[in-house]
Amino acid sequence: MSLFVTRAPAKINLTLHVLGRRAGDGYHELESLVVFTGAGDTLTLVPGPDLTLTVSGPTAGPAGPLDDNLVIRAARNLARVRPGLAHGAFHLVKRLPVAAGIGGGSSDAAAALRLLARLNGIAPDDPDLLTAARATGADVPVCLDPRARMMLGAGESIGPALALAPLPAVLINPGVPVETAPVFRALGLSVGARHPGAAHPEIAAGTDAATLVRTLLPTRNDLEAPALTVAPVIADALEALRGCAGCRLARMSGSGATVFGLFGSRSDAARAARSVRAAYPRWWVASAILR
Repeated sequence: MSLFVTRAPAKINLTLHVLGRRAGDGYHELESLVVFTGAGDTLTLVPGPDLTLTVSGPTAGPAGPLDDNLVIRAARNLARVRPGLAHGAFHLVKRLPVAAGIGGGSSDAAAALRLLARLNGIAPDDPDLLTAARATGADVPVCLDPRARMMLGAGESIGPALALAPLPAVLINPGVPVETAPVFRALGLSVGARHPGAAHPEIAAGTDAATLVRTLLPTRNDLEAPALTVAPVIADALEALRGCAGCRLARMSGSGATVFGLFGSRSDAARAARSVRAAYPRWWVASAILR
């Protein structure tokens, strides 16, 4: 029996600058430096006549109706541009929290597109994959090839891979799902409006960790303040990180509620994760290397 397997890592927005809200389609225009963890969900595909999905794992419960899962939607979107597409039975092991600002569902969808590409002999850079990714969700294109890069526009445009130095980090989700739409509503931008703020710095390929952290310090996540009005517990998670020895930067990812802290070493990050986990045993806490 053939079996195709891939990982679906968490996506972390190290920065998220909102430039404004586009007049044409009403979408928010963003500039965001995106990196990925080394671990996350796992997706397998067994070729077969029926397109199906089963879900297991620690966070399988909140994953939502299977027929509306982004894995199935991504497969259907690829089949629309690739008639006769071979598919089969997907199984998703869900470890990442949902509605968490780390692109878990989007990364799962991108993983499905990669597996279908392997099954059908589709090249990784085939434009049909990007077309299907864009049709599935705003964060799916950047997750197709999960490496550090800039994400632009409403997510439809992505920059080249940056090969940044690995960043030791701690991720915290305080257990409150946060939907994206209410956060953008709380930002309060009308159609056609621009959002104030300094321009995003240029991020050079191959930047070392110390230089990258210094470059990130004056940047921001423009959704952090509105997200705090939707889920005030995010402030508690940020404060927990900022109180950890060796934390160089603490910030929210995406539209929340997951936050991240950057550390100078893996051992500092591991100690911080243990400390936060002991103080807040009900929170999802993970040490990670971001690339």
